[in-house]
Amino acid sequence: MLLIACPYCGERPEIEFRYAGEAHIARASEPSRLDDRQWAEYLYIRSNRKGLHHERWVHVHGCGRFFNAMRHTFSDVFVATYRIGERPPQAEPASEGAQ
Repeated sequence: MLLIACPYCGERPEIEFRYAGEAHIARASEPSRLDDRQWAEYLYIRSNRKGLHHERWVHVHGCGRFFNAMRHTFSDVFVATYRIGERPPQAEPASEGAQ
């Protein structure tokens, strides 16, 4: 079972968490002023790259708080987790074959 380290509660089983999208996305200050193309880009266009990725997660069956995580998308290894508003920690990218 995959364990995820909630920065508030500690390490817990993955079934307690839900993915909440890419982290550090610039949010529109006035969304009502966006045209259809801009709104679609904001909602759907993400980097979706292979490798180290910054994500938002929520601990739905625990504290209920959102937090950020650095996860390697190829190996599914969580390199670090950190609270919303904190700067991402410096981390060496996990190798593609790492577990």
